[in-house]
Amino acid sequence: MRETRRPRQLAGGASPLLLAVGLAVAALTLVPLGYVLWTTAELGPREATDFLWRPRIGELLWNTVRLLVAGVLASTFIGVAGAWVVERTDVPGRGWWHGLMCAPLAVPAFVNGYGWVSTTHAVQSFPGAVMVVTLSYYPLVYLPTVAALRRLDPSVEEVATSLGRSGWSVFTRVTLPAVSPAVLGGALLVGLHLLAEYGALQLLNYPTLTTAILQQYATVFNGPEATLLALVLVTFCLLLLGLELLLRGRRRRARVGSGASGVPHRIRLGRLRLPVVGALAALALWALAVPIVALVRWLVRGTSSSVDVGELTGAIWTTLGLALGGGLMATAVAVPVVWLAVRHRGLLTTAIERSVYTASAMPGIVIALALVTVSIRVVPSLYQTLVVLLIGYTILFLPRAVVSVRSTFELVPPGLEDVARNLGCTGPSVARRVTLPLVLPGLTAATALVALAVATELTATLLLAPTGTDTLATRFWSDASSIAYGAAAPYGLALVVLSIPSTWLLGRLSLGSTS
Repeated sequence: MRETRRPRQLAGGASPLLLAVGLAVAALTLVPLGYVLWTTAELGPREATDFLWRPRIGELLWNTVRLLVAGVLASTFIGVAGAWVVERTDVPGRGWWHGLMCAPLAVPAFVNGYGWVSTTHAVQSFPGAVMVVTLSYYPLVYLPTVAALRRLDPSVEEVATSLGRSGWSVFTRVTLPAVSPAVLGGALLVGLHLLAEYGALQLLNYPTLTTAILQQYATVFNGPEATLLALVLVTFCLLLLGLELLLRGRRRRARVGSGASGVPHRIRLGRLRLPVVGALAALALWALAVPIVALVRWLVRGTSSSVDVGELTGAIWTTLGLALGGGLMATAVAVPVVWLAVRHRGLLTTAIERSVYTASAMPGIVIALALVTVSIRVVPSLYQTLVVLLIGYTILFLPRAVVSVRSTFELVPPGLEDVARNLGCTGPSVARRVTLPLVLPGLTAATALVALAVATELTATLLLAPTGTDTLATRFWSDASSIAYGAAAPYGLALVVLSIPSTWLLGRLSLGSTS
């Protein structure tokens, strides 16, 4: 009996082929961590302790922790509150507000930072850093929360209301627990992005572990001290993953059907309508108007605003191609990982899913250096090729794809697959004819979400891109970091415009989740 139970406890009864694919993905995503551990081992224990005990490291730790806590809490509050207002109140123009709440995804964090810094240097502080990262990343919580609210059976809330529960009690005791997986997944993504954020914080002159790592690499290329700091970031990542796993719990949330039909009860705002609309308008202006107006202003009046149209067009096509390729590759890799985690729960399958998040807590340059080292030593012909660049994007943004795919996959009742098997369908046929159509919205959302991230990725692209390959992000950063705001403006605006279709698609998919 022990011999038959043990594999199920480890792998949940997964087929050997599926398990092998999952292990291969986990091995790939753990390459940067292995590189960090191997490089850090060059330091002796005493030398490593002396380095980490420096007052400067304590300051960097404090800056990172307080930005992480404040940024995640602020982003979660705005994302959940905005989703509830749009989906559960009678606020006028819900469709327009939904679009405006999603729109900051089209403005990369470093472009947002550029807009604020080029407008006022007062944002170069802790409150300014929290504000900028919150305005950039709260849609990562808002989008899955809106989708979960749309999916939630409205009769559940109506029953609680009929039993005498107040609106606040219904929200805290019924609605919020029901959508908690989506909220936790979004908050986890925000936390991982904050741990690895570089461009915006560098422009805001707010030092964290990530900016220190980049500065350390600039001083001593590939130094063990820098990878030691990266190991600290990985520790933070593991703590976040453990906390999210603890809060998520093991309760299954799949259900057959879409619940009772009908429109959910809209809470009347009454005298609060004007303040709520004012708050939504202020949020939209704060998150969108400042960076876009700054880009337009510097484009019009900047003395360095001349731009080579051929270079701009080339950067646009390169960015489009890499974004599409990276989005499709990361989504395809995420499917077996999610399948194992949701359908074959066990110690090993959970470890496989958790492993994909470790690399996302490290700056892109650390992942890039790991891939450069491995490619040179193992497969030299792949060095400085698009293949390595796409692999780097996959490792970096696989968590986005996994969270997006899993949020949809968890809602697919396993009983439907069992019925199909009983009717004679094989495993691949069940996946193609039953599961895939049901998770297609999640796959599309994952591709769009990763494509957005790839289009705005900076540090890994600088190191891994083949010679002569320029994206909008790298061209923008080259000018913005040297305070050539006028020259950077065309690339920043093109980056925003290029991100609009993916942002629109994500917004539509979240609204269409109840069909």
